[in-house]
Amino acid sequence: MSTGTWPDISGRIVRDESGQRHVLPVRVYFEDTDAGGVIYHASYIRYAERGRTDFLRLLGTDARRMIDGTDTREPAAFVVRRMIVDYLRAGRMDDLLEVETRVKELGGASVTLLHEITCNGKRLFEAEVTVVLVSMAGKPLRLSDAVRGAFLAHQKGQASA
Repeated sequence: MSTGTWPDISGRIVRDESGQRHVLPVRVYFEDTDAGGVIYHASYIRYAERGRTDFLRLLGTDARRMIDGTDTREPAAFVVRRMIVDYLRAGRMDDLLEVETRVKELGGASVTLLHEITCNGKRLFEAEVTVVLVSMAGKPLRLSDAVRGAFLAHQKGQASA
């Protein structure tokens, strides 16, 4: 890059009249497509996972620190409990996508997130994903106050301060 700075590869948190959301830019590569150059259905799931992971990172923690116990009472990780997906239109190789992630709902040990993947303002994919915080032994764990507070600040419908 001519500016000498590296772009924020974790995306960004956007706050506007519609609330708060995480936006991650993604380019579609050959490996993301089928033989016809159309995005393979499982690639959308990977894009949503990247959005969730980088959203968590920008909230002040990350999966590695949760797994090693730095950010939780004991080593833990978020695992997908439920996923509802809707494939709306095809994306293609070399498209530039935006993966948006919003917090819909918080439970005691869970977070429900909404993902929307767009290309040039057109919706290609939507998903509602519920993740649960579990110990390395698989036992559900309550969200810590810090993690809960970070997600609450970005819950759908919350106005920015």
